[in-house]
Amino acid sequence: MWDWSENKIKFLLIRHGATKANKEHRYLGRTDESLSTEGVKELREAIDKGCYPKVDYLFSSPLKRCLKTADILYPAKAVTIIPDFTEINFGIFEGKNYKDLQGDERYQAWIDSNGTLPFPEGESREEFLIRCEKGFYCMLEKLKEQLLEPVRKKKNQITVGLILHGGTIMAILSNLCGGNYFDYQVLNGRGYVCELDYHDGKARLEILEKI
Repeated sequence: MWDWSENKIKFLLIRHGATKANKEHRYLGRTDESLSTEGVKELREAIDKGCYPKVDYLFSSPLKRCLKTADILYPAKAVTIIPDFTEINFGIFEGKNYKDLQGDERYQAWIDSNGTLPFPEGESREEFLIRCEKGFYCMLEKLKEQLLEPVRKKKNQITVGLILHGGTIMAILSNLCGGNYFDYQVLNGRGYVCELDYHDGKARLEILEKI
């Protein structure tokens, strides 16, 4: 049986670089928008500042903005895609910002609920939390397969990069660290360094520092 305690595993949860919709404060969920020119520039500047630790393995959401970020930050690393890491489905709010939604009763009801109501024709936060946790455990299984490859050199410290959406980071950390969903909001290109604690089939993450 696989024993996670054989290796000390760190995870870097990094939000993708900025897109045009991000800069316009629009709800960007399943729309497959890539990075803006400014977003690419900001990532390269952060690389020059040494913001991103090296990784041994790399996982990503399937959407372009995450895959492009992965390619910029870690061009030499193969990426394993986790479909359940896709951003939340914003339903009818997709592509709109607060100015567009002013006067919409459904939007006001969602705001009044502190974001706990399901997005109209989209996902609820509860559904999203469940999906992201499922994705995390799927990622662990795929990581285990890679760790068991006979060509892998044994090492005590393994660092795993996860290139994610802002909402996905919030969902994973509120699930596995505790606290409020909105406690883990993070800017584009930023994120958290976490350490895995895995016992009796349950994963926990401890945040070590911010990126």
